[in-house]
Amino acid sequence: MAERDGVYCDDAERCVDLVIERVGKRITLGLPLGLGKPVRFVNALYQRAKDDPELELHIVTALSLLAPEGGSSLEKRFMEPFARRLFGDIPELAYARDVARNRLPDNVRVSEFFFKAGSYLNNRSQQRNYVCTNYTHAVRDLMAQGVNVVGQMVSPGEPNGHPGQVSFSCNPDLSLDILPLLREREQKGVPVAMVAEMNQSLPWFGHHAAVEESQFDVIYAQPESDYPLFSAPQMAISPSDHLIGFYASCLLKDGGTLQVGIGSLGASLVHNAILRHKDNKAWRAVYDHLEVAEQFPVVRDWGGTGPFEAGLYGCSEMMVDGFLYLLKEGILKREVFDHAGLQALINRGALALEPSLTMLDTLVQEGLIESPLRARDVRWLVQYGIFRDTVEFRGGRLCLSEDHSVETDLRQGGVREALAAEGLGSRLKGGIVMHGGFYVGPEVFYQALRDLPPGERNKICMTSVNFINHLYDHRFGDQKLKAAQRCHGRFINSAMMYTLNGAAVSDGLDDGRVVSGVGGQYNFVSMAHELPGARSILALRATRTSGGEVVSNIVFNYAHCTIPRHLRDIVITEYGIADLRGRSDEDVYLGLIRIADTRFQASLLKQAQKAGKVREDFRLPAHWQNNTQEAVRQALAAAGEGDRFPAFPFGCDFTDEELVLGKALKGLKAATASPRGKLATLWQALKADDDSGSYAPLLERMGLKQPTGLRSKLDRKLVIHGLQKIEPVKTTGNEKN
Repeated sequence: MAERDGVYCDDAERCVDLVIERVGKRITLGLPLGLGKPVRFVNALYQRAKDDPELELHIVTALSLLAPEGGSSLEKRFMEPFARRLFGDIPELAYARDVARNRLPDNVRVSEFFFKAGSYLNNRSQQRNYVCTNYTHAVRDLMAQGVNVVGQMVSPGEPNGHPGQVSFSCNPDLSLDILPLLREREQKGVPVAMVAEMNQSLPWFGHHAAVEESQFDVIYAQPESDYPLFSAPQMAISPSDHLIGFYASCLLKDGGTLQVGIGSLGASLVHNAILRHKDNKAWRAVYDHLEVAEQFPVVRDWGGTGPFEAGLYGCSEMMVDGFLYLLKEGILKREVFDHAGLQALINRGALALEPSLTMLDTLVQEGLIESPLRARDVRWLVQYGIFRDTVEFRGGRLCLSEDHSVETDLRQGGVREALAAEGLGSRLKGGIVMHGGFYVGPEVFYQALRDLPPGERNKICMTSVNFINHLYDHRFGDQKLKAAQRCHGRFINSAMMYTLNGAAVSDGLDDGRVVSGVGGQYNFVSMAHELPGARSILALRATRTSGGEVVSNIVFNYAHCTIPRHLRDIVITEYGIADLRGRSDEDVYLGLIRIADTRFQASLLKQAQKAGKVREDFRLPAHWQNNTQEAVRQALAAAGEGDRFPAFPFGCDFTDEELVLGKALKGLKAATASPRGKLATLWQALKADDDSGSYAPLLERMGLKQPTGLRSKLDRKLVIHGLQKIEPVKTTGNEKN
């Protein structure tokens, strides 16, 4: 790509001026998904659009992150202090807040291809402007929208030892592919602008994520206004979530590949994988209690039960913080290399990671190098650490040092002795344990990334989502390489509902409203069917509460699906594993009924039989009908004494008081989901009081210690009632959990 001269400035308003000078006042702005949005530049551009009706601004992006506000009066009282503590120093995305409040000016439009789950269910404007696309098609569709400006927060190279470079860091996912396409558009006479906003808070990642500063047209750098990164707090893991994660951990193959998504189910899988690795006795106790091998034979053929001796390799569009915990615990350690032939030999055990003369012989036999060695062979051997960095091909000889050279024929005894003594490297170089497309997580995760030792940092490669999410050839690796790296792939994602015929509902509702987006789920499910030895695993809770009632998430049918039934594979609930790949419809229907909540099994079976999908004389076996929350608790208790399945195994951003209040408010929300429940709860709350002062610290945290108005007095009584409905808990002030 040709060298360019970017304009540096330390004023966001000047950046906006420069962009308008380049492209005019019709701007289609492409922004990264999630964390990588250049907030200072975007806010300045959005404000300019609000001030100038002639400026037409269309923002095309995904996952615009906002601090939570809460909907009801009680939720606002709970969330405001929490949001102020976590997000108070982070500038807010002004357009995103106006979107949430339906306050966008007429000359501004925002289109997203992925929402924070449920955030815009009742926002008609965003529902209309939603762009449905696979993650791997997002660049194509951004270009189709006419993107002429791209803005991105980047990590500066100067303080990180990489002068003249910047790192896409948290978001090379789409940017690596859209940048050359924009330049192609520019060569055809269409004005474009690439804007980089430096932020030293962003961890540096090299490899594919590092690019030259000269690739940008406008570079905004004002270190004194650098802001902390938006954090996503840890979510509580319920007992049901823990058991789902446990079943998923049974399907991980040592020496395999892992993809996992954000949320409590992903965190549970990571926690259970660590438990399997570090406390295998306790993990096996749960495994034996559940009779996993006998009840779900797929585990015997595709999973494992021991510690991860060979380790796992991570290949995930999202590098969740759990991957860092797996790295620290010595589980994320299987290295992959960017050469298909080399990787294939490692996979089949023909090569170790420590160079040897036998390794050289194998490479010759497999045709990866020749003997006598050529110059390109020597460069290749040095590149991968098979030869020391000091070894050179010079004058037709192999130079091992300044005063020692030998012939290049690897069959000669003297050459072999010399190489063994001073030519071989100590270990293969260039191995990667994690390929990720983007990341978002808690602040402790960002700090851990900043603190990574160089050796560990170099084993993480943030890269294009088009390299990660499918098998087609890409400039970073072709299909042959990807298949070699991703052996024993386990692609683990979550769903909202699952139909008995094998279709997954993950992104929307039957009335057409979008909950989140397809993202990369379809890509990973499809890839699992293409890769030898790979499996797609979709996890979901067996039930949810809707309108104050418990309903099944395994349903007979549904008017919308994200993953079609012909891509059915493995499904997990807290009640077990359904292996659906290649099964008959009857086996699929029964496999899913087997892992449904006991309260709904009979009705699901009746529907299946009425449809002719299950024989009429089938009766539910007795051992299927213990799918209850009590059974979940008993299974987790089988691990023995001690809390091996905590709600927050990786830390918590909430105080002890907030955890208690959160539980009470959750109970109130469930109790008031129906009109009858709302009336009953209000009636009971009116009689509630805290005569003993037991809840004083909690009421003070909610700003309800001495309420004055009618609304505040009612809120106080509701909180007291909610606290009285849960188990009595001793608060410990403002200590963090």
